[in-house]
This record gives sequence, C-alpha cells and structure tokens, in this order.
Amino acid sequence: MSVVEARNASVKRGGRTIFGPASVRIGPGEMTALIGPNGSGKSTLLRLLAGLWRPDDGEMLLDGKPIHSLARKEMARRVAFVPQETQIDFAFTVGEILAMGRYAHRGRFSPQSEVDRVAINSAAAYCDITHLIGRAINTLSGGERQRVLIARSLVVEPEFILLDEPTANLDIHHALDVLQLCQFLSRKGKTVIVATHDFNLVTRYASRLILLQGGLLIAEGSQEEVLGAETIREVFHVEAEMVPMKTGRPVYVFHQRTS
Repeated sequence: MSVVEARNASVKRGGRTIFGPASVRIGPGEMTALIGPNGSGKSTLLRLLAGLWRPDDGEMLLDGKPIHSLARKEMARRVAFVPQETQIDFAFTVGEILAMGRYAHRGRFSPQSEVDRVAINSAAAYCDITHLIGRAINTLSGGERQRVLIARSLVVEPEFILLDEPTANLDIHHALDVLQLCQFLSRKGKTVIVATHDFNLVTRYASRLILLQGGLLIAEGSQEEVLGAETIREVFHVEAEMVPMKTGRPVYVFHQRTS
C-alpha cells in the first residue's frame, strides 16, 4: 500500500517562500484533486509529489523513504507525471510516443515484448486513441495530444498518476472520459492526483479535495468539508450557489461578489 507524503515541505524562489510549509499524505485508492486560484501552489505541490522539485525545507517521502534517495528508474516506474503542456519537437507517431512509456521497464534500446505491446494497446484503448496510433504527434489537436500524453502515463503502469490540468484542452465529452478513467484507476488501487481549476467538474469524481491558497494548504477532505459557500467566497472571491444533483453532490453556480 504505497503512500506519498509531504512533511512540512516548503519551496523558496528569490529568497521568498512561494509554497508551504505544508504537510499532506495521499494513499492508494484515492482520487485527490488539488484545487485553488491561480498561483495557489497546485502545480508546485504536484511537482514536489512527483519528485521533480526538491523542497527547500521539510521533506517528501514515498513509503517513508525520501523521494530523492530513490533511483531515477524506480521513480519512473512508480510515478507518472503528465504536465499541462509538453513540447515535442519531432514528428514521432503516437505509437512511438506510447512506446517511450515502457523505457522504465525495458530500457531505451531493448526490443518490445508482448507485455509492452499489451500495455500500449490497453492504454490506447482506455484513452480512445487507438485510431491515432499511426499519426504524427504534431498533426493532432490539443485535446488529442493531451489524451496521448495521458495514455503514455498509463503505459508505464505506475502506482501514482499525477496530472496537471488534464482536462484543460479537452471538449466536455473527452474531459468526462478522462475523469472517469482517473476514478476507475483509483478504484483499482492507483493513487491519482489531479491539479485543476475546474472543481465543478472534478468534484463529481474525486474522493478527496485539497484546497490551496497563496502556497498554503487551507483545507482537505470531502467536497462538503472543503467547498462551503463561505470558503469559496474567501478563497475565490465569488459568491456560490450550490444546486443539488441526482448524484447527491451539488454543482456550483458562481456570481461576482456585490461587496
């Protein structure tokens, strides 16, 4: 049962603390959404959890071990990170992009095995990109590229899947597909962490929310515990009406504050 954890972690830039100190613990079977306004620290926390950034103070742990004490190949097998934007300068095919996700298991120059091919085909089917396998990545739309990058993360078969604004460039149909996939993976025991602005959409699928503001962790827990009308007013500077849905969870209608 793998767990990723921040203990009093903080990040400084230019002599100023831009994140933390913050402590959080995220385990398997959870789909966790990091939410908050622009500049709140969502992407910073995601990069700390992925081991891409080191905290200036405090520590980041994976199963109780400092993340940066683990070998790169082990981290690559266990943790998949999908950034909001990825620059790919060469006209690789989608199939080649997905195959790159298996390097952590087989090495860059080893031939593909049947296990590799099954992982690639399964990830492509999950993300509805099988028909794109032969296409060059630079001929795809933004939404198609995003689905390819998510599929590449699944090819790794990681324990942790971390996504930065995964639905930002997707139409509503594929946004729902991606979030349903994330929920399905978390129910299968994966740890899924999503940084997002669209909490009205993601709260339908996330089992836990972490609310950030100004680099600090403001609240964590269920939707009901984290996103009350008063908290939304204070953090996002808008008024919110909560409209009940058949699922039992409300959706939010936002209005400019009048005072």
